[in-house]
Amino acid sequence: MSDSILEIDARDLLCPMPIFKIDQAMTGVPERARVKLLATDPGIERDLPAWCAINGHVLVHLARKGRLWTAIVEKGP
Repeated sequence: MSDSILEIDARDLLCPMPIFKIDQAMTGVPERARVKLLATDPGIERDLPAWCAINGHVLVHLARKGRLWTAIVEKGP
């Protein structure tokens, strides 16, 4: 696999769509691959860490700049 990272654009989508989109993306990547999520739904701040914990993924990065949340999630086993 290349070093490129899959980017999911969930901007302007409301809960539960950002989580739904990253969940779908994770089914198509190998273990330890990283996925970048862009979202504007403020619920991502609590929803994404909880989703990662439930599904065994690692939340590598989560930050907000203005309305935009950027997250990096590494697929767990």
